[in-house]
Amino acid sequence: MFKKKCALLKLEDRIEFVEMPATHMYQLAALNQRLHKELDKLTAPNVPGLPVFIAEFDGLELVHPGYTLHHGLDYINRLEQTFSAIQEQEKEYPLISLLTEIRALQAQLEQWYEEEEDFA
Repeated sequence: MFKKKCALLKLEDRIEFVEMPATHMYQLAALNQRLHKELDKLTAPNVPGLPVFIAEFDGLELVHPGYTLHHGLDYINRLEQTFSAIQEQEKEYPLISLLTEIRALQAQLEQWYEEEEDFA
């Protein structure tokens, strides 16, 4: 069994929880900071909202039915789709550099989960 961590992310009034392998949580935090740093530089008309990485912690027991725990790879896949959707509309910022960082973490997680399935 792998060690996992949870991230608390907040966008406006909405919070979400993302579960990641502990070995990759720092990458999610760094990616989130990098995306926030560059978000204001994007000129596409529909720049996506991006949650702020608030905290990370071990274990989580959700007791409120209005919240769910998102799988880390699902979260990264959604993030990649969101930024890919504005790629053709972005004229000023080299969005491919941000997509490359997202896709790098995406590929690492895919490999990690494949290896985890092989050992299960």
